[in-house]
Amino acid sequence: MKGVLTYIHRDFVKWIRYRVGLVSALVLPAAWLLFVGLALPVQFTGNYLDFITPGILVMTILTTGISSGSLLMFDKILGYLNKFLAMPVPRESILVSKILFITVRGIIQTTIILIIAVLIGATILNPAQYGLTYLILFLFGVFISAFSTTVALYLDDHDSFAAFTAMVTMPLFFTSSALMPYDVMPGWLRAIARVNPLSFAIDAIREVGTGTIPVLSITMLALFAAVVVVISGHVFRKVTV
Repeated sequence: MKGVLTYIHRDFVKWIRYRVGLVSALVLPAAWLLFVGLALPVQFTGNYLDFITPGILVMTILTTGISSGSLLMFDKILGYLNKFLAMPVPRESILVSKILFITVRGIIQTTIILIIAVLIGATILNPAQYGLTYLILFLFGVFISAFSTTVALYLDDHDSFAAFTAMVTMPLFFTSSALMPYDVMPGWLRAIARVNPLSFAIDAIREVGTGTIPVLSITMLALFAAVVVVISGHVFRKVTV
């Protein structure tokens, strides 16, 4: 555990020093809240800001997690990974620390976005509802960061990884239930959105907002996260042999 915390501390120091990246990661979700959540005229919901906020929170985790898989790639390219592997700590500590760091970083960013949403008019929930919301975001963060890290382990250069993230991020977001409910979607989009992992997280947060505990959605997200973490661990051991 000490090794995991040490690696996480290293990544947090690097992140805090990179102030431009820290701020830029918040610009897109904040813009969605302001220019879409407040300005878009819609007929299917009374408070569109309340409807879209769960989608923006999940999008923040998505963009943070899917792009941050490159952290392990850079360590491999720059030679740090080999040095870490030679240290007297379990090898899996490296992978676990990356997944947890990416997830916690995403949680911090979603907290800022959530505060902005409340300031501009989103409904304030009770502490238990926020606790469940953070649980859902954490599980989704583990899932997406483990997935991104697995892809980064397979790819050999940053350009390929950047192309992959650009190809995946927006299609995943736009084919989810982030922007509109299922009953106003075209049939083909509804079918895709129903099986989109983002929709599981978004719908779960919306259920929490109505006072429901989304046991099935939380269970599914935990299962997704566990499966992808196991796969990521297998790939990591194979790559670092």
